[in-house]
Amino acid sequence: MKSEGRPLLDLAHLSWPFFDDAQRAFAAGLAAWAHSNVDAQLVPGNVDESCRRLVRALGDAGWLRASVPRAHGGLHDALDVRTLCLAREILAWHDGLAEFAFGMQCIGSGWIALFGSDALKAAYLPAVCAGRKLGAFALSEQEAGSDVSAISTSVVPDGAAHVRIDGAKTWISNGGIADFYVVFARSGEAPGARGLSAFVVDADTPGLSVSARIDVIAPHPLATLGFDGCKVALSQRLGAPGAGFKVAMATLDIFRSTVAAAALGLGRRAQAEALNRAATRRLFGGPLGDLQLTQAALADNAAELDAAALLVYRAGWAKDGGAARITRESAIAKMYATEAAQRVIDRAVQLFGGNGVRVGVKVEALYREIRALRIYEGATEVQKIVIARDLLKAQAAAAGAAA
Repeated sequence: MKSEGRPLLDLAHLSWPFFDDAQRAFAAGLAAWAHSNVDAQLVPGNVDESCRRLVRALGDAGWLRASVPRAHGGLHDALDVRTLCLAREILAWHDGLAEFAFGMQCIGSGWIALFGSDALKAAYLPAVCAGRKLGAFALSEQEAGSDVSAISTSVVPDGAAHVRIDGAKTWISNGGIADFYVVFARSGEAPGARGLSAFVVDADTPGLSVSARIDVIAPHPLATLGFDGCKVALSQRLGAPGAGFKVAMATLDIFRSTVAAAALGLGRRAQAEALNRAATRRLFGGPLGDLQLTQAALADNAAELDAAALLVYRAGWAKDGGAARITRESAIAKMYATEAAQRVIDRAVQLFGGNGVRVGVKVEALYREIRALRIYEGATEVQKIVIARDLLKAQAAAAGAAA
């Protein structure tokens, strides 16, 4: 697909055996819709309103049906990871904020889809699917990001049917515009990670406030939240008391591979821009693409993008095929795809020369957008720890079985 000034969106990888016909049709349809509709939702200088309009448009067009199970208006009986990955990849190719808006609807409500009661699912998921409620999750704190066990926000009983939440959360995506937050707090059933619980907290709950908005290099709605005696019904809890860490890890297990897909989309767009540049920019009497160093950069990009895509969709295929957990697969996908996309985009910026760092040029925006993906939902260094621990655990199990 092509619009003025926009390169072709290549969906050739849909021929890979990872996908079924329904997933291929979803991807082709979303790509066509995004081509004609995404730019119209963007309000220059107003990130919050852009996100709201994108979510509403995605809901009205039916694309957010991928974010919830079929029982609540979704496309599939359970969350289909490959469909989510395709959506984030395609939307990231078009616009980073569009991908963000879709992704936050998915992960903001994914905890409810996976661990919520029937009443919670009915109360929130249809509105998420329709684009009428914006979701978010509040896990990170100033001293507790990668180390979830260090969470200090507390939750204590308040009568027989309620709890009270006190503390602060930061780096919260959709902070300030979300209609509800999934909040993780220390409930104290056990020390460390085993003493956490998760609650769905409506944004207008007394005691919940947005204490600060956070400006970052690629504008997104981010905020610090305060909880001061925030009273929440016990019926808003996800899972059992003290099961918050399990809720968090099982949900991130799924959505880390979709972050990798978003990075893949950003990288693919950078490669498309680089190919156009190589074909049209003249240097030393011929096209930039005639130079061997340019060809080497484009070839390296192609290899890294294909490798990233194979890892992303291997993880999704495994989960959709019935794997209980894909901890190692999703961590490998997120680690590799985000780092590879950073390298691909950096090469594209280099091929653009001075224009590559000029505001308003697409590769400059991509350069800013990719950087955060190497950090959130588990930094690259954390993914390496997750992968190594899983490998050592598997090794110990194999040794025990052989003994």
